[in-house]
Order: sequence, then C-alpha cells, then structure tokens
Amino acid sequence: MSIILSEIEVKVRKLIDAKNQLIEENRLLVNENKALREENEAFVRAGQELQDKLNKTTIVNALGSNEEEIKEGRKLIRELIKEIDQCVSILNSKE
Repeated sequence: MSIILSEIEVKVRKLIDAKNQLIEENRLLVNENKALREENEAFVRAGQELQDKLNKTTIVNALGSNEEEIKEGRKLIRELIKEIDQCVSILNSKE
C-alpha cells in the first residue's frame, strides 16, 4: 500500500511541476503578446503618420510650386471644406 501511495505522490509532484512550468510559460507568452501588441500599435501609428505625410506631399505637389497655383489650390480647398460643412449640417439636422 505504501508503494502505491509513493507512486501516486511522485506522479502528483510531477503534475505540480508541469503545472508550474505551464504557468510560467503562460506568463512569458502573455508578456510577449503584450509587447507584440504594443509594437504593432506603434507600427500602425507610424504607418498612419507616413500616410498623412504622403497625402500632404501629394497635395503640395498637385498644387504646383508657383504662388498663383498655391492660392488657387487653397481657394479650392476652402470651397471643398465649406461644401463638407454643409453636408455635415444637413446630416445633423436629419438626426
């Protein structure tokens, strides 16, 4: 009977050790997952910043380099903003 109890005790200790190893491995994986999520968020933010910069550069290049083209482009942008504001006002009034 004591031999069976000793064998059970050994198996229980092995299970406890395995459980502790799994807990540690899980903790490490959770930390790694968190770090990778943060890194991913940083990449997404950097990508968005680069996209914004590209959009601005594209607009500047589209407007041209002489002063008259820039003024005309600004005028067009102001008109588009007014139109967008009107659309937003219409949408808000329907709610």
